[in-house]
Amino acid sequence: MKVRRYPPAAGDLPSPVLTIGNFDGVHLGHQRILQAVVERARALDGTSIVMTFEPHPARVLAPERAPARLTTEEQKQALLQAAGVDVVLVVNFTPEFSQLSPRQFVEEMIHRCLGARVVCIGANFRFGHGQAGDARFLAGLGGEFGFEVQIVEPVVVGAEVCSSSLVRSRLREGNVRAAAALLGRPFVLTGKLHAGEGRGRQLGFPTMNFFPEQECLPAHGVYVTETQVGGESCPSVTNVGVRPTFDGGSLVVESHLLVELLPKPKGVEPRLEVRFLERLREERKFPSLRALQSQIAQDVERARQFFASKATSGRPLAKEGPAA
Repeated sequence: MKVRRYPPAAGDLPSPVLTIGNFDGVHLGHQRILQAVVERARALDGTSIVMTFEPHPARVLAPERAPARLTTEEQKQALLQAAGVDVVLVVNFTPEFSQLSPRQFVEEMIHRCLGARVVCIGANFRFGHGQAGDARFLAGLGGEFGFEVQIVEPVVVGAEVCSSSLVRSRLREGNVRAAAALLGRPFVLTGKLHAGEGRGRQLGFPTMNFFPEQECLPAHGVYVTETQVGGESCPSVTNVGVRPTFDGGSLVVESHLLVELLPKPKGVEPRLEVRFLERLREERKFPSLRALQSQIAQDVERARQFFASKATSGRPLAKEGPAA
């Protein structure tokens, strides 16, 4: 997959089949649209293209209301590549760009610059200044400018339409299982390992601490997780929070591994990837370190039972694929 800045070189993208959006999280709804784009491009011997925007439009137009991102840019690109996309076309979103009317956007970017043959969009797609354009308006312009518009039906999980905002809502509730059902894979946090204060080791449960690169985090609490470090994936228990028993402080994400890692070469700064599988409990303040130690032991035992049940049933612990 290639990542290009807009505008592309003339003739660089033959027979473009295009979709447009931010694709934060690349959830099941996004995946259905991407599948449609890739399939149509292959049928036409063309180029499957995702047009996306940097920075996120809300950060330019209403930064106080900009959503917390579910994925880093690196994660998003890895997920788009895994979906089979040929090109990610990144548009620099500016206040001036936001003034393009729906018709100007289509005429200048979709028709004149790209010469798109097909545009695949979700039913709730909006575009142009003030989001005045919708799927029906785009289809009308497609007839005028000579491209087909394919409207992809939303994915419904349970009784709710899959969306990035719904994933964020489930994570804020700590319902990582529901978030995974919307994403089609466990939610993942990534970051560089850093030295902690050694409190976990003092309690008999050493942890690996990191500052997450993602903006959207699960609710404070304790979770059953899989932690990948140095290419090795380990069952783990992860705390997200401020450690109120120690009088709180800055946000910490810390994982206790349920198996022992092999020694790693010195001088290599490891990165962690933590996949969230199940919530065990909320974070709370304990009356003593002994009480906290007892609770952590219970958390670890429950996590071991979780992994044992998955191994007994023959079910995989987590869907493999790019971190997201």
